[in-house]
Amino acid sequence: MDDEIIYEWFLLSKMEIEGLNSTITAFAEVILPLSLEINYNYGIPEELESVATVGKRVEIQFGKRKIYAGIIKRVHHEAPKEYKVKQILSVLDESAIVSETELKFWEWISSYYLCSEGEVMNAALPAGFKLESETTITLHPSFNDSVTNLPDKEYLIAEALSIHKELKIQEVTKILQLKTVYPVVQSLLKKNIIIVKEGLIERFKPKTETYISLASELTKDENLRPVFEELEKKAPKQLELLMTFFHLSHSRGSGYKPILKAELLEKSKNADSAMHSLLKKKIFFQEKKQTGRVNDSTSELTSFNLTPAQQKSLEQIREQFITKNVVLLYGVTGSGKTNVYLRLIEEVIAKGQQVLYLLPEIALTAQIIERLRKQFGDKIGIYHSRFNQQERVEIWNKLLQKEYNIILGARSALFLPFDQLGLVIVDEEHDPSYKQNDPAPRYHGRDAAIYLASLFNAKTLLGSATPSLESYHNALNGKYGLTELNERFAGLEMPDIIIADVKEAKRKKLMHSLFTRELLDALKTALDKKEQAILFQNRRGYAPYMECENCGWTAMCPNCDVHLTYHKFQHELKCHYCGHRKNSFTQCPACGSSHLQITGFGTEKVEDELKQLLPEVEVARLDYDAVKKKFGYQKIIGEFERGKTQVLVGTQMVTKGLDFENVSLVG
Repeated sequence: MDDEIIYEWFLLSKMEIEGLNSTITAFAEVILPLSLEINYNYGIPEELESVATVGKRVEIQFGKRKIYAGIIKRVHHEAPKEYKVKQILSVLDESAIVSETELKFWEWISSYYLCSEGEVMNAALPAGFKLESETTITLHPSFNDSVTNLPDKEYLIAEALSIHKELKIQEVTKILQLKTVYPVVQSLLKKNIIIVKEGLIERFKPKTETYISLASELTKDENLRPVFEELEKKAPKQLELLMTFFHLSHSRGSGYKPILKAELLEKSKNADSAMHSLLKKKIFFQEKKQTGRVNDSTSELTSFNLTPAQQKSLEQIREQFITKNVVLLYGVTGSGKTNVYLRLIEEVIAKGQQVLYLLPEIALTAQIIERLRKQFGDKIGIYHSRFNQQERVEIWNKLLQKEYNIILGARSALFLPFDQLGLVIVDEEHDPSYKQNDPAPRYHGRDAAIYLASLFNAKTLLGSATPSLESYHNALNGKYGLTELNERFAGLEMPDIIIADVKEAKRKKLMHSLFTRELLDALKTALDKKEQAILFQNRRGYAPYMECENCGWTAMCPNCDVHLTYHKFQHELKCHYCGHRKNSFTQCPACGSSHLQITGFGTEKVEDELKQLLPEVEVARLDYDAVKKKFGYQKIIGEFERGKTQVLVGTQMVTKGLDFENVSLVG
């Protein structure tokens, strides 16, 4: 808080403060999205007393000019004696977006991990909920309707945005000449006329799809026949497109179902002009539909049976949940822990409760999503960092509306608005990816999950083939329950492990690439049998070092004092700690020599050499650089699962819980 503001608030005498505050009878303790040592109290105007309740966002002024959306933590009638209270300007929500249980969770995170509740709020809420006076707004990418039907204030903003690409909230305030503009902003947001940007958040274009429908009067055969006759004589291409529409429409059931325009054009090659003509003749009509930013598609439901070992583990977990709140499932790789999870999930949602299924890596979600949807349909929400802020708001609201009973996500999913949580599953509980390092709150997702479950009197199941020392210690000491699953699924034996001595192979000059003879032979054998292979390399990029052969200079990050990694594809040097990047050097900046060499190797180089050695083989790479697009990991994993890719090269992403039937070699 500014020194000037502190001075303004504390300059008044205690008697003057009590006199000013005495005119207000109700107060709200408000959490602001700022790093503050305490929460501040705001007066609730009489006209807002009935709607200003815990968990709702309120518009408040902090300092002389800044406006923020804060969350009401507590409503009370104790007037602050230390400072003059400001009043809440407006209530932004019709119903609470954060429950009292969640607020207790925020408070615990703040206390246990030594940070402010405002920092927790920043981590928990998507940016769309955190309106503030430094927020900018822009027209929704899909909005192209007329603004003339809007109320006057909304019309002014929409018109201004059609001229200026972006407006800050301060600029909106000037245009409307109002003290509070958030009700207008909220209304435009709900109508999908504007989107909110915060800081460096990327612009997101909502997913809309164009559907083609048959004109309603042509659904009767007697009206359709003349159209057929005319097109047959004068426009055979248009007739061909119309017949393709009928074929696709009837394949979806009885009646004339709308068809995706893209699908229709794909089935009818070079039919753009025919489509335009049919639309102009009003035989076809097109309509844009927003399909939602989140894919909630349903797979065909399937069932499965547990093996005797899995059934025994399940029964042990049930038994231990009677007396223990946390159970550790210690199961060897390939033992089918996921099947045990699915059976427990089935039991919990049958009681009308919710399940939170945590995974350490986004890459794991692609396979698990498919398995969950085959088992439970479309009542599954996915939440992780690849979704932008607006998609996260959509998932948040769907959970508030009870559209999901299973949430699958990374550690950030802990902050979603659950109200009937019955089970939390922390898969690969030992994984360090559950730890949040920067920014605050610096929390451990596994430990926070256990506390969150306790607030709902829910149970927590930790799963791992290599449990963390602390979890295993807690299980052995009786603090947690413990069940072991030592048999691999379908009686499979543990794989043979062959250790290749790279140093010895180099000494004997048997290595002419990154690969030992043993690995290359095993790779060729697997591929000849039409099997697949996974190759793990714990560094991404092409090479971890660039150095000068002449003077010994090495490329270092100016911020972190670590080596910059060379990325061949982008011809860049990158720091994998802070993100610093620069174009690769052609000359040594220290001595001017052009003799620069790169040493070591990362996933890019492994992929590159493999393609040279086996040009006929399809190779894919799975690392952070390859999955920057939101569904990049799903595409890579999906193609490998379908056999389109024979070899998958990757960082730790390929080592965590992925299950491919046709993989016979890991190197």
